[in-house]
Amino acid sequence: MTETVFNKERHIKYYLRCLKTFLPHQYTSNDSNRMLLAFFTISGLDILGALDSKITAEERKGFIDWLYHCQVPSGGFRGFTGTDFGIDKRTPENEAWDPANVPATFFALVVLLILGDDLSRVKRVECLQWLPKLQREDGSFGEVLGPGGEIKGGRDLRFCCCAAGTRYILQGRSGSGLEGVSDINVDRLVEFIQACQTYDGGMSEAPFRESHSGLTYCAIGALTFLCRLPKDQRHMALLSPGSQEFEHLLKWLVSRQTSELGEEESDEEVDGSPDQSDSLHRDTSNLALNDKIAVLPNLAPPTEESLLWAGFNGRCNKYADTCYSLWNSGTLVMMDRLSLIDQQRNRRYLLEKTQHIIGGFGKGIGEPPDLLHSFAGLVSLAFQGEEGLSSVDPALCASHRAARHMESLPWWQETN
Repeated sequence: MTETVFNKERHIKYYLRCLKTFLPHQYTSNDSNRMLLAFFTISGLDILGALDSKITAEERKGFIDWLYHCQVPSGGFRGFTGTDFGIDKRTPENEAWDPANVPATFFALVVLLILGDDLSRVKRVECLQWLPKLQREDGSFGEVLGPGGEIKGGRDLRFCCCAAGTRYILQGRSGSGLEGVSDINVDRLVEFIQACQTYDGGMSEAPFRESHSGLTYCAIGALTFLCRLPKDQRHMALLSPGSQEFEHLLKWLVSRQTSELGEEESDEEVDGSPDQSDSLHRDTSNLALNDKIAVLPNLAPPTEESLLWAGFNGRCNKYADTCYSLWNSGTLVMMDRLSLIDQQRNRRYLLEKTQHIIGGFGKGIGEPPDLLHSFAGLVSLAFQGEEGLSSVDPALCASHRAARHMESLPWWQETN
């Protein structure tokens, strides 16, 4: 078998195309999510080690200025500038129609850190005053504040993670300069997150929903942000090895690795065997149990070749998908259990099945690259120590270099 190769230069070219030229028309519906697209692009180039060499100082300044242009005067960041009224026309009555949102705020802060900004222009106090207003009684977070300060947006773990991450970046280790600023209710947030663990061990959008790898990553990410700050140190069962919650989640995560890749099957019948799909549509309600089993289609056993690749799915009985290599492996890194998966088979899946010839990664086999899945494949390989990639902080989903820069900020310095 030929050696699997990570085409670093092609990935750099892919990200530079996304950064410096127009995106394909399929991204049109994501116009309001430009902050997220900026995060994928800038963080991807940073992890590839190409950010400093491939963008000029003038371009870097332009990116930083655009990010600050997305900042809302009352705190937080909007996802794009399409709703910006301008400072002269913004009033308390109409500001609900140009709101900051929780995910855009988190991603804006991370991108600023990646670009080496000192966050001196961030409305830090205003942002941390705005954040608790988005927390509901059950501890969860919404996405935006609507008219009258009403919390809008789903109550799920994505917003919990972004809120905890924003607080983590802006409070810092010392919390200096925040005297008198109300904090979020950490205890209720932890309770809400723990209540989202399901019967099978995974984490769901909200209590009593279906487990999902992306939401599991958000749950553990939020708890990781909380437990990293000294004042938030407390027992968290989901982060405590040996606890039932930790071990149950661990089993669910490891079970997400799969060799079911969703490859397109030939329309031609194999070995002249009849099409077995008709058996799935028969009325078997009157058959005995053994007869029902007898009419089920035969499933081909895995071959030695098929076991060479193993990606990850996000839910039970689903095919592998590039993005879940990130959500599952990132969660396992935060739990310090990445060694439990077959990293070599995941690497082969990413590099031989979803890595695209022009650079980037597709969602599945034969699919074109997109920014989300390209970033996910890249970070998953970085977690596994792929040569040529920078190491990544699993909670921030940014390079450790960016994380070290964050820790150099004034409010991250220890106070006596």
